[in-house]
Amino acid sequence: MREFLPVIRSAQLFSGISEEELSTVLSCLHAEQKDFSKEAFVLRAGDAADSIGLVLSGSVLIIQEDIWGNRNILSKAGPGQTFAAAFACAPGSVLNVSVIAETPATVMFFNVKRIMDVCPSACAHHSRIIRNLLGELAEKNLRFSEKLTHMGQRTTRAKLMSYLSAEAQRRGEYEFDISFSRQQLADYLGVERSGLSLELGKMRAEGLLDFQKNHFVLKV
Repeated sequence: MREFLPVIRSAQLFSGISEEELSTVLSCLHAEQKDFSKEAFVLRAGDAADSIGLVLSGSVLIIQEDIWGNRNILSKAGPGQTFAAAFACAPGSVLNVSVIAETPATVMFFNVKRIMDVCPSACAHHSRIIRNLLGELAEKNLRFSEKLTHMGQRTTRAKLMSYLSAEAQRRGEYEFDISFSRQQLADYLGVERSGLSLELGKMRAEGLLDFQKNHFVLKV
């Protein structure tokens, strides 16, 4: 676990907690570390949600699939980012999403009940973790609302422009890398990959943007 301490400390959940304090906090939260191979299920839809996951290495995709196997990517989490927090914080909830390892990944799970309940050992940092968790949940809710805005656009071009514009505004610049591959971006926006690639080509020909794989330059 020591090799991942810099990643754990970088997580929003542990903001304001020193390295010296961290071992006590992790023990209090009953932290458990697990390794997953590429494309393995980290969590499955239908599982009981009682833990928050923190990615220590690699990346995971949070997805929804229908009974025919059509996939909708809700989000992606990399080192220092959490997943399943909203489900874990709702007592008795069951996952309606799955979490899949996009790459070989190491994940740490935290017992959410130990976060939500009063710490029996009177942990001095317990209230800070709760505040951090609330802030992280609020941020994820805003990002999900943003995704709904992208998907609510009528055309593939409008969805792309909404997504790329939001990314540029978040980063404060017109040149950036996105975290999704072409297929993942299509799944995230709810469009066909072929249509997405065609539209990107048209937008480049019209001088609206340029791109190389997942690197984009918006021209305004």
